Amino acid sequence: MKVQMAVAALLLSCAYATAQEPARKPCEDLKAEIAQKLEAKGVTSYSLEIVEKGKESAGKVVGGCDGGTKSLVYQRTTEAAKVEPSDAKKPQ
Repeated sequence: MKVQMAVAALLLSCAYATAQEPARKPCEDLKAEIAQKLEAKGVTSYSLEIVEKGKESAGKVVGGCDGGTKSLVYQRTTEAAKVEPSDAKKPQ
């Protein structure tokens, strides 16, 4: 009986420890989700940058990813600063 109680306590403590860890969402997935939400709201001039946690510069931190080791920073940009991928491939 004591062995069963010890095993149960060990399993519960392991389950509790894993439940407390932050989700390890990949940064690229989070960046794509946020970009989709911004574009759905009509936001066109912005940049989303993945940076190391604590190294955030200008802009607003809008998410954390890779288990809290990196941050996703949003910053408004001007229309001229935004480069469309289709513009880069146009023949001259």
